[in-house]
Amino acid sequence: MTAAPAGPARGPGAARWQWPISTDMIGGGVVLREAEVTAIGELGLGNLRRLKWHDPDAPGWAAIRRLLRPLELADSSLDSPPTSHRCRATADATAVLLLRCAQSGRAYWGWTAEEWVEVVGADQAGFRRSAPAWADDAVRSYVANHAYLLGAFNEFHRLGSFQRLPLARRIFGRTRVDSEIRKVRAVLAGWGYQLGRDDDKLLPMVVCQLFLLNRSPHLEDLATEPFDRVRAERLFGSGARLNTLHAVQRAVAALGFCRPPVLTTGRTTPKAGGAPQVWTQWVERWHATSTLTPNTRGGVRSNLLKIGRWAAAEQPDAADPAAWTRQTCASLVAALDRMNVGDYAERTIGLKDRLGKPLEASTKASQLAAVRTFFRDCQEWEWLPRRFDPQRALATPRSIAALLGPDPRVIADDIWAKLLWAGLNLEPDDLPVNQAGFFYPLELVRAVTLTWLFSGQRSDEIARLRVGCIRWQYDGHNIRGDASDVLARDAICLLDVPTHKTGTSFTKPIDPLMGEAIEAWQAIRPAQPKMVDRRTGEQADFLFAFRARRVPATYINGTIIPLPCRKAGVPAADVRGNITSHRARSTIASQLYNAKEPMTLFELQAWLGHRSPQSTQFYAKITPTTLTKAYDDAGYFARNVRTIEVLLDRDAVTNGAAAAGQPWQYYDLGHGFCNYTFFEQCQHRMACAKCDFYTPKNSTKAQLLEAKENLQRMSVSIPLTDDERAAVDDGQAALDRLLDQLIDVPTPAGPTPRDLSIPATATLLPIVDVRQGTDSLRP
Repeated sequence: MTAAPAGPARGPGAARWQWPISTDMIGGGVVLREAEVTAIGELGLGNLRRLKWHDPDAPGWAAIRRLLRPLELADSSLDSPPTSHRCRATADATAVLLLRCAQSGRAYWGWTAEEWVEVVGADQAGFRRSAPAWADDAVRSYVANHAYLLGAFNEFHRLGSFQRLPLARRIFGRTRVDSEIRKVRAVLAGWGYQLGRDDDKLLPMVVCQLFLLNRSPHLEDLATEPFDRVRAERLFGSGARLNTLHAVQRAVAALGFCRPPVLTTGRTTPKAGGAPQVWTQWVERWHATSTLTPNTRGGVRSNLLKIGRWAAAEQPDAADPAAWTRQTCASLVAALDRMNVGDYAERTIGLKDRLGKPLEASTKASQLAAVRTFFRDCQEWEWLPRRFDPQRALATPRSIAALLGPDPRVIADDIWAKLLWAGLNLEPDDLPVNQAGFFYPLELVRAVTLTWLFSGQRSDEIARLRVGCIRWQYDGHNIRGDASDVLARDAICLLDVPTHKTGTSFTKPIDPLMGEAIEAWQAIRPAQPKMVDRRTGEQADFLFAFRARRVPATYINGTIIPLPCRKAGVPAADVRGNITSHRARSTIASQLYNAKEPMTLFELQAWLGHRSPQSTQFYAKITPTTLTKAYDDAGYFARNVRTIEVLLDRDAVTNGAAAAGQPWQYYDLGHGFCNYTFFEQCQHRMACAKCDFYTPKNSTKAQLLEAKENLQRMSVSIPLTDDERAAVDDGQAALDRLLDQLIDVPTPAGPTPRDLSIPATATLLPIVDVRQGTDSLRP
């Protein structure tokens, strides 16, 4: 047996637990003496079980004193009331162990773990099979006490659903164990863990198992090793117990007694391989040196390994990056332009129906960018000679670049309206529930949902918002958001966005509904420890944190977005793909850009936090409605076409005069009429030369024409040339230039304006003086 050393007391009155049995109390060897075996047999069950009629003075007691003394000390050290039931169970437990010693011929302190498991039983049924019939179920727990205190046994995970809490309370003391458990509960309850509630039974079981494994009931003795051993040997299996172990280690680490648990992401995909060894070594060296973000660095690494597999198959001499030339680069660019999905991929299990289809332009560009980055860095770090310029030799071809451009995946307005309604009306019944209830409080879920629906921020930025990021202002002065005066009701809500992907922190206005939801969560948010912001490296007090852990950025796509989708009855995907956090950013930006009083591109750039308007163009998409209105307002048709009134002499049409060649159409020039049938083809229509087809309005003929009863007035559209449009838009100077150009152009009647003796400086009335419209012909 190996007994734990007794630690010194910690301070005055400290109840430091001491190991009740020291090694010097256990004497002799492991093998039983012949006299001890004989004495156990002679004492019989009546004496061994200490029944009512047993003989306390029987000579056999002295013969087995070295076996009996440690058992009695262990019984006396237990924190258990001396009831008759307890006395019966402890006496029977002693009898069971003494009989097994006689049967095996070995003392119990020399038994192996397998022997103890056989005696205690892998479960209650196993104990009944191995123990005498007179040993009831209560005896098993006291046998386990002796196994722990006298046999150095602590493999309680092999005993099935054994009650760890009662066992630890008996061995270490109820008050001491409960006091240590309360310390852990207090830390977890302060973080928002349901394990912190007094009615939780999972936490005491896990803590007591750790106490038993560590052979000490004190949290300060719980180093990192017991936690690592439980995980390595899978003593708790998986599921709720393992999650509780993680929470307990976090609490003990917060108390300063061990290291915090290492964060894991579950199953990890094996690293891609298959590339030549020398190429892989170069890639791994670059990966270990690059300062890109982990996600970006990992993506570049995957693309580089794919290029290495291509080089091994198509360009064996290029397996070493040092052997690359401009010709190798040209071969790669050409190969990428013709590649299909799945080519040179090590795993194709997730490609499904995309396998064999041509690569998209964005994929080709990203893979070329990965190779450019690799060779640029290797040359910059003087690892490789500068045999070519990566920016030029590996540039994206024009045929691929032409297919790239802004294409925001905007969510349809009707779908977005339903999602807004659902997010504003989230109820407890809408939240996912596990065995322990809600994973996050309703206030947190509602705040995250409205932040996604109204802020237009990336999921990483939402997850990294700080406590106090909401501010209320009125006329440039900060006010309280919960104030009830008039100023508060008219205040604007501001959101402080932390340092992000493309820039530093900034402040933007948001809808007050989002600010109210965030403040409702802050009001009930448990105090959380500060955590490291991976982007900035600083200790931050994250707004969306619970159970001492930040809400992950993946929570929005994985849990938040499906909630309003289910409530609104809309699918989680549309023709543009899955509804994601980033699509919400594009949707909000496009709606602000197409509003009745829209944001300008530069205002939208500031609201989104972009460094340049070129980035903003990838989010803001002008809608067809807005484009149509702008097109109509531009007046393209009205600018190139003018409408003039024409008088139709219906009598001339009906009596056959028009068929005989008599005039029946009279174009109203404002100062007279033109009866030329092909008026829209006349080059002098903007500045009439008053040829034989012209009739002045102050003439008798014109007055008789207008006096006719059966005369129909209609409008006809006249297309304008560039010179004519300039004469209309630019005024008299442009009109004079038009007159100079037409001075020698024949009129429909034959003579030119010069022949008609019309001075070039004459002011002729243009068609713009008559009514204008867009209808080609209307009554």
